[in-house]
Amino acid sequence: MSGQPWMDRVVADRMAVDREFTQRVNESRFSSQQWGLIMTATEFEIRDRGDPEAARLVAETSKLPQIMPELERIDAQVQSAGGAGGVSGSNGGGVLDSIRSALGLGGGGSDEDLRAAEALVEEYANRLQERLENQGKWSSVCEQAAD
Repeated sequence: MSGQPWMDRVVADRMAVDREFTQRVNESRFSSQQWGLIMTATEFEIRDRGDPEAARLVAETSKLPQIMPELERIDAQVQSAGGAGGVSGSNGGGVLDSIRSALGLGGGGSDEDLRAAEALVEEYANRLQERLENQGKWSSVCEQAAD
């Protein structure tokens, strides 16, 4: 995967969180296609991994600014197609933000999109850590990451 053996160990948990997180993405300003790109540009690391009680799963988002132009292109494609297709059933933020952006009423700036993407990825990381803790896997994942 990413050169981090502990990530291989949590693949099934990530898939479960992905399924659970779908509704949250649909409520966000991002389409599922944009979210996929955001996740591709995000890496996860465990900070303070030597102490599972203090350890935190953290999203490394330094590559997100590089993909923001592509997110805007995806958004523009969705808008030019009349909003069909790329929003994947979103009945909230994605469509409304696209309309606001098209009208020049905010909701479309890349700085704002970057902050929203970082916040959503952080929420995802928190949910993944919570799942690992609830499944009794967190300590062993931290140990493997510390090796």
